[in-house]
Amino acid sequence: MMARSSRRSPPRSRSRSIFGQLTAASIVIAIIAVAVLFAVTTITIQRQTRASLSATVATDLAGLIDIYATAGRAELLRRVNDRQEVVSLEGRRSRYLIADGSGRPLSGDIRRWPPLNAALSEEGFVTLADGTDVYAQSAKLAPDLQLLVARQYDRDQASLLVISAVFLGVGAAIVGAVALVALITSRHLARRMDAVNVALGAAADGRASSFPARLRGGDEIDEMAGHGARLLARQAQLVKAYKQVSEHVAHEIRTPLMHLDNRLGAAMQGRPEPPGGPIGQSREDIRGITTLLDSLLDIASAESRRGELAGLAEIDLSGIVASLADLYEDSAEDADLLLETNITPGVTMLGERMQITRLLSNLLDNAIKYVPEGGHIGLTLEPGPRIVIEDNGPGIAQDQRERIFERFARATAPGEKHGHGLGLALSRAIAERHGLILRLGDVPRGAQFILEPAP
Repeated sequence: MMARSSRRSPPRSRSRSIFGQLTAASIVIAIIAVAVLFAVTTITIQRQTRASLSATVATDLAGLIDIYATAGRAELLRRVNDRQEVVSLEGRRSRYLIADGSGRPLSGDIRRWPPLNAALSEEGFVTLADGTDVYAQSAKLAPDLQLLVARQYDRDQASLLVISAVFLGVGAAIVGAVALVALITSRHLARRMDAVNVALGAAADGRASSFPARLRGGDEIDEMAGHGARLLARQAQLVKAYKQVSEHVAHEIRTPLMHLDNRLGAAMQGRPEPPGGPIGQSREDIRGITTLLDSLLDIASAESRRGELAGLAEIDLSGIVASLADLYEDSAEDADLLLETNITPGVTMLGERMQITRLLSNLLDNAIKYVPEGGHIGLTLEPGPRIVIEDNGPGIAQDQRERIFERFARATAPGEKHGHGLGLALSRAIAERHGLILRLGDVPRGAQFILEPAP
């Protein structure tokens, strides 16, 4: 929209920036990688700890079973009492229990038999009655005798906590480093892309633009900027050539037509003819062709300057609409029509006064042309700006609504008058040149044209 300020591209939201998304993705991938590596390391250490505990307990249990087999029950009880204060090289304290068939303690420093089946030689991590976590293995030596050997692993747990803390600290440092590098890189790339976007946006708005110089000797962004600069230069060259050719062709056609019209006028002075004669009709046709050329040139000019700010100034839209309303009241009255207006004062916009006047004049001319006698025409101006011109005439057929704004498209309503079908095409081109849209409204009767800012 071009109501108060230039059509500058809004600042890109970092949440929608591809570089911001790449930064976030890099951080997420680094976090996932650290988490997976931590999980794998922790599981591996736990498995190795279990295997080590299982091997140590199994060896100790096998030795006691051998003592029982060779020296008997009394020797087993004595050996167990001797081993209770032994601490392994790994720092794991030994725990023992010799119990009868019902689980009643006979020897050892464990007061209650844990949930392990001695008959099945079960083993695993258990918590003793005093709250100590151990890895234990059981064995049934005789119907009334069973043995339990256990090892505490609190130092293993402490070591695992230290390793985990160190690992998480290093992992956090790695994630932070990845985030920092990704952030710096993305900001650098974003600044370069912003420079390219600013240049393209300035060119789209019709302002002077220059692409940034190469920063790293020619990477993909520099290549894109170079292509963009060449494209804009080529586009400007083609537009300039298009205007020159169009103006030249129009001049070459208009000039002989005007000479022909002057000669026909001179001939009519020497040999008057009644109204509607062949010479007068020929002059009317010449004026029609000239008007057609002018309209086509105006449409091409408006389309080629679409979105440009050059030539636009703050104009009093309320004053323009009010002046047109005063001007067309007499024309409507002569056609036995009622022109109703509702104009909000103080509405302004960036635009060209003559073009906006021509746009609105085309719409009002259409309404007066097609609305039958006794009808009414409405003209409304609201802040935005939003202009609505409606009537209670025959309206526009549903199958013509999509093409009514095309060049040479004409309505086929009853009682239509001759025209080239360029008025609405020119009106839409002028609207788009000002950042507005011209569309048909949905009304039960007649036609409604709405002019409002483009979304």
